[in-house]
Amino acid sequence: MTQKTVAAAIHSEKSSATTNEHGVFTYGNDTIRYDVIRKPKSSDTAKKVARKVVIKVHPDQRVVASVPHDASEDAISDAMHKRARWIWQSINDFAKQKDTVLHKRYVSGETQFYLGKRYVLKVIVDAEQVPSVKLSRGKLNVTIKDEASKSIDDRVLKIKPLIDKWYQHKAKATFHERLAELLPKATWVKGIPSFRVMAMKKQWGSCSTKGNLMLNPHLIKAPKECIDYVILHELCHIAEHNHSERFLRLLTQVMPNWKEVKAKLDDMAEMYLNE
Repeated sequence: MTQKTVAAAIHSEKSSATTNEHGVFTYGNDTIRYDVIRKPKSSDTAKKVARKVVIKVHPDQRVVASVPHDASEDAISDAMHKRARWIWQSINDFAKQKDTVLHKRYVSGETQFYLGKRYVLKVIVDAEQVPSVKLSRGKLNVTIKDEASKSIDDRVLKIKPLIDKWYQHKAKATFHERLAELLPKATWVKGIPSFRVMAMKKQWGSCSTKGNLMLNPHLIKAPKECIDYVILHELCHIAEHNHSERFLRLLTQVMPNWKEVKAKLDDMAEMYLNE
């Protein structure tokens, strides 16, 4: 594929819903679409860093190019051309990973995650015991009173709510603990922010304009450093509500290795969010 081919295939258009631009290019027989996000005009000290076109392929196979506010279409085209093979390979790798992530059937032998470790699900039927979930010797033991039928729907109704409730309980306790531990780093935060634990399909957390946090209970499946990254990310939004250079500097200040931790969380997102 020549640079001319890529450049001819690229177009940009303003979306009516957002200020982002969209582009498309071809690699072999595949057409690859991507979003363009223009960074705000940088201060003199940050100009050097802001000149780069940064390309990211997300686990959901979205391709996003973060570009300087005045980047030309040719400059974006050139950057996409130079990384075309890597982009194509990354999209295919994520597609294969997604294909291997099967929905949970809630049967003994399946894998469950907790704080970055894998546990084997063991379903125990005991009419004399109260339904419960307990970790023991590398297993997540779920006790139910009646045997679940072979129907997936029946198992989901009987077993999934017990596991979800257990994750919610563990998430609340751990998030409270980590928030208390991390708050001294966030010197701009006054008092203790309130937070809710709520399941989300595409976000690990969010921060309202009033400084209230929302955290995804599925995050409890990730290592503590990933939990810390999400909490610090949201605390930074209390000071800066967008992903500006100031926001990134603030996040780097409180967690210098956040990019590596974020990459680790992104790599396992499909597994942690799988239900």
